[in-house]
Amino acid sequence: MERIEAILGSISSFVWGPPLLILLVGTGIYLTVRIGLLQIRLLPYALKLVFTKNQDKTSQGDISHFQALSTALAATVGTGNIVGVATAVILGGPGAVFWMWFSAFFGMATKYGEAVLAVKYRIVDAKGQMAGGPMYYLEHGLKQKWLGVLFAIFGAIAAFGIGNGTQSNSVAIVVRDTFDVPTWITGLILMIFAGAVILGGITAIGKVTSYFVPVMALFYLIAGLTVMILNLELILPAIATIFSSAFTGEAAVGGAIGAAIRYGVARGVFSNEAGLGSAPIAAAAAKTDLPGRQALVSMTQVFIDTLVICSITGITIVMSGMYTDKSLQGSALTTAAFEQFLGPAGPIVVAIGLIFFASSTIIGWAYYGEKCFQYLFRNPSLLIVYRVIFIAVVFIGATVSLDVVWMFSDVMNGLMAIPNLIGLLGLSGVIVYETKRIVSKIKEEKEAARSGN
Repeated sequence: MERIEAILGSISSFVWGPPLLILLVGTGIYLTVRIGLLQIRLLPYALKLVFTKNQDKTSQGDISHFQALSTALAATVGTGNIVGVATAVILGGPGAVFWMWFSAFFGMATKYGEAVLAVKYRIVDAKGQMAGGPMYYLEHGLKQKWLGVLFAIFGAIAAFGIGNGTQSNSVAIVVRDTFDVPTWITGLILMIFAGAVILGGITAIGKVTSYFVPVMALFYLIAGLTVMILNLELILPAIATIFSSAFTGEAAVGGAIGAAIRYGVARGVFSNEAGLGSAPIAAAAAKTDLPGRQALVSMTQVFIDTLVICSITGITIVMSGMYTDKSLQGSALTTAAFEQFLGPAGPIVVAIGLIFFASSTIIGWAYYGEKCFQYLFRNPSLLIVYRVIFIAVVFIGATVSLDVVWMFSDVMNGLMAIPNLIGLLGLSGVIVYETKRIVSKIKEEKEAARSGN
């Protein structure tokens, strides 16, 4: 096992080296410039669209805007928001939180571009359902099917790590430590829950996540805000520490600024998945009249995941000062931070939050994985095989070493990102064109609304 960990560690360090981090953030910066800071200009409209009751029911698609966003949020709001943020702070210091924010801001543009292309190049599969994502825009848009195949291979495999084993492992450990429940029991319960939803397909997944995601996000948001409201005097010093550490490397491994940047960006991407190409698979299933409209909804995913939920974890940890205790790792650090402010209720809040987040991620990533599998093997009858194996891994993952799971997930994440980012850069002209279309459409709708009044 130690040899496997060493090999995976070396591969992970290579994959997540400076070239990929530069490519990830650089793509976001490039798209931000080309679409004219759309993540600022149209964020209020996008958030309004997310929570509009009258969702698009007439356009082609399988699920609503909100259900598509919920499915994507279910997949992204997971252990990365609790364990990933803590790991980033441990390895990169408080400044890692700043670099998570930095990459998330530009990641909103990346996520927008991914969704535009996913809807633009989606197809109707043999079962009459929508199928889209990087593999389709790489094949039909960029005309490079081999890149689409590569992405699908990485995505189908990565689903077992980032969206499955990592999640069930983290839940099993925190439930064991908090409630003294054996890991195998937690794994069994998670497997039964996931199986009941996953076997129902995207319609069932969309319905479950549209109720599940708002509840879990609101629960964690209320807990975090409670901590901050009760300790207002600690907020500004914590934020000041985050900003100063971002450029000094204070408390980072080796005191290097590079550690803060690397782990901040890497764990931020692990959480919000901007640039990985996973979320557009869900966006492609949405009922929408224009690619840009669903893309605006998808863009809010990064805002909610990183700039809201991850911020709660990161600021709470820095406020507590517990990150200096090197004996605390992963969820243990987040738990200790919340316990410092909420007493005995702290560990319970973190445990429940992690259970919610990880369970939903398993459901969302099951859909991503099977869509990648479907692209590779066009026979619909084979999907049940993938689903059964995926469900079984939920149980297996609960008893696997956390280090191995994290390393495996890191490697697959990086490999997924490479062909996807190539597609985004190569099809940036299409993204700009569709952006002009949706901006023009929004102006028309606003003018029509004013004249109607």
